[in-house]
Amino acid sequence: MPQQNGRFGRAVPSAAQIRAAITGEASAIAGLAGARRSGDGQGSAEVPSATSPSSWPAEPSTSVPRDLTAAAFFDVDNTMVMGASILHFARGLAARKYFTVGDLAGFAWHQVRFRVSGKENIASVATGREQALSFVAGRDTAEIKRLGEEIYDDLIADRIWAGTRALAQMHLDAGQQVWLVTATPLELAQIIADRLGLTGALGTVAESDDGKFTGRLVGDILHGKAKAQAVRALAAREGLDLRRCTAYSDSHNDVPMLSVVGTAVAVNPDQDLREVARARNWQIRDFRTGRKAAKIGVPSLLGAGALAGAVAAGMNHRRSS
Repeated sequence: MPQQNGRFGRAVPSAAQIRAAITGEASAIAGLAGARRSGDGQGSAEVPSATSPSSWPAEPSTSVPRDLTAAAFFDVDNTMVMGASILHFARGLAARKYFTVGDLAGFAWHQVRFRVSGKENIASVATGREQALSFVAGRDTAEIKRLGEEIYDDLIADRIWAGTRALAQMHLDAGQQVWLVTATPLELAQIIADRLGLTGALGTVAESDDGKFTGRLVGDILHGKAKAQAVRALAAREGLDLRRCTAYSDSHNDVPMLSVVGTAVAVNPDQDLREVARARNWQIRDFRTGRKAAKIGVPSLLGAGALAGAVAAGMNHRRSS
């Protein structure tokens, strides 16, 4: 909560709010830069044509009029992708002998406890951040991009929710920008956005220098209130009217992001988000069958857990080999 300044009666942002603002701002800046590199490098982020990767064929369209003030924002894990995208990436690294599946299970366990209890403390956040940083420190950004593209094609392409992908395409067909907003590292989130023909991605920003990751984050992991800040920052830069924007998520953790736009949609929602959605008259879209919902349960518990540790072993393996 903001602290009150007794002399002037003004609310003073808390340290957590300041970090969320820094994190969101950094994600918006980096996300726009990534979208422009993926496009033609001219002007504001462009709305891609309806041409999609081979796994998502669509009729080409070059004459869709742009809707300059509306956009859609999609969470990734269990909203766009079945399970946790970063966990799939970690599995891909394990398959490439960066570390073992046993290591992966151990690293993810603390995140399982968080998702079950719904509680998180400063120490666990700091530990997760340090583990994530140990993965990227010293690695080439090009290497991460290459691995991410391989692993997307191997493990993630077949795990896109068709219903959510159709919702994204609906916004593209209306000439609107479509962004992923996720705690997943920005480089990996951008790969998913590129493969799906979306405008771009807002993700956790790892600092890099001369083509190598420094081992530091710019701000924090993009999570909770930081996602809302990233959406606000992007909207300010792109001239978007948030009242005309739409956000989609499966998680109660994303209520801040869902609350800053005019239209909020709960997709494959967890129980807490379902209750909030009903109370606030938000739309609910559930693309799971009972069987799929059961299968997706464990990955949803892991959530961003791999970001907080799974890939750390990759750096350790490289150092010990």
